[in-house]
Amino acid sequence: MSRVGLKPIEIPSDVEVSVDGNVVTVKGPKGELSRTIHGEMDVTIDGQELTVVRPSEKQKHRAIHGTTRSNIANMIEGVHKGFEKALEVHGVGYRAQMQGDKLVVNAGYSHPVEIDPIDGVDIECPSNTRIVIKGIDKEKVGAAAANIRSIRTPEPYKGKGLRYENEHVRTKEGKTAK
Repeated sequence: MSRVGLKPIEIPSDVEVSVDGNVVTVKGPKGELSRTIHGEMDVTIDGQELTVVRPSEKQKHRAIHGTTRSNIANMIEGVHKGFEKALEVHGVGYRAQMQGDKLVVNAGYSHPVEIDPIDGVDIECPSNTRIVIKGIDKEKVGAAAANIRSIRTPEPYKGKGLRYENEHVRTKEGKTAK
């Protein structure tokens, strides 16, 4: 049985990684994250390098191996630098603002939509057409951004709605008179 490892992950000097059985814990200047990994994957730490090793070349092991390595790399990057996603609000009368710790979005409905931030995610509104979601857990930041975007996804005729920063919305041509 051959043991194969992908490219090792560089651990920054201010990040501390520990492995206890199949639980990986990462501590850094921004916080602490821990995750249970698949029991067949082996995580080894050698100085400032972390390597995830799979037991065989089976398709199942290759898939779990890549996912495990990416998850650990994202944990290390999250506690070191953090993650951020930005949303833009497009549309006449559409706006977003913070009221206390809640995000209030006016997006063309009869009532404003209120969003409570989830644990580990910070929401900011630097202007009423921009929303910034920050956190150390990439999954939670992405899920929070997708949840806010789902309030009013961009429509294809005028492009009105909430979209990710630098997202291109393909617009369709409307009906024309003969």
